[in-house]
Amino acid sequence: MVTDPSQPLDVVDVAAALMRIDSTSGREGDVIAFAQDFLERRGWTVRRIPVSDGRDNIVATWTDAAAVTLSTHLDTVPPFIPPRVEGGQLWGRGACDAKGIAASMICAADHLREQAVPVSLLFVVGEETSHDGANSANLFPTTSRVLINGEPTESTLAIGTKGAVRVTVTTSGVAAHSAYPHFGRSAIAELVELLHDLPGVEFPGDPVLGATTINIGMISGGVADNVLAPEAQARIMLRIVTPADEVVAILRRWAGDRALIAEGVSMPAVHLRAVAGFSTSVVAFATDIPALTSWGTPYLFGPGSIRFAHRDDEHVGIGELRSSVASYERLAVRALEEAAESDV
Repeated sequence: MVTDPSQPLDVVDVAAALMRIDSTSGREGDVIAFAQDFLERRGWTVRRIPVSDGRDNIVATWTDAAAVTLSTHLDTVPPFIPPRVEGGQLWGRGACDAKGIAASMICAADHLREQAVPVSLLFVVGEETSHDGANSANLFPTTSRVLINGEPTESTLAIGTKGAVRVTVTTSGVAAHSAYPHFGRSAIAELVELLHDLPGVEFPGDPVLGATTINIGMISGGVADNVLAPEAQARIMLRIVTPADEVVAILRRWAGDRALIAEGVSMPAVHLRAVAGFSTSVVAFATDIPALTSWGTPYLFGPGSIRFAHRDDEHVGIGELRSSVASYERLAVRALEEAAESDV
């Protein structure tokens, strides 16, 4: 691995080095330590932003007046899958979500620094779970006016992202011997009946972002095969295009007195800017952008496809990964120009 700042980096080597470290959400300490050491050896000034015990974000700068920040997350979903290069692709956990992106940003930032562009790097933890890293980063003092967030957008500039809200649906029953079901009431049966009605619920849409979508991610309940379940739960995640409160209110009306609805972590939908020379898209996944409001006008761009994120065959094309370095450079320069134009 090249650490001499006078020598160019290879984005595939950097990505693979990050990917060899298991950084499943909650266990990001080793990859953050590696990234800090690597960047400091390249001549960057690196500071840590505490998030929780043993978990930090890092900010890398070369100037006290950084104006544009390249940012993504270094945590990944389970399970850990080590990297390999095969068939013109980089395979493994984090290839496109988002260690390949982080590597592209590191290489682009090195080039931008050579051109005296006031760039910084922000790598956060916890994006795949509670966004606690981004929330902590938003309290950190910064001079950044532009935030370029990295997620797999197939090398297009996303002009909108859906938000997300997590909801727990809880039904209550009365435990009884299963041989005599008339003495009790099954919370599981009531939950199943309730969820059967869910596809018929109408949720709002947006002309740019599209429809609200729903995933029933987990179901639990019951104590034994021969006992009517006294309680059951379903965990639901909605990809939202309107405020979370509006969607949760619809769910409460749907549930009525049949279940309790508890709202969990949510992120709002976001409309973003386009930039001349970049193809655009709309993405359905949520990002850290709503939690990073103090880091400047946001943009969203990244190599790789969300279709392969979170899968055992996660990968990114090496050609796309290499070309994204120049794309991040162009986007950073153009976004700064637009920020300056807005001041006129």
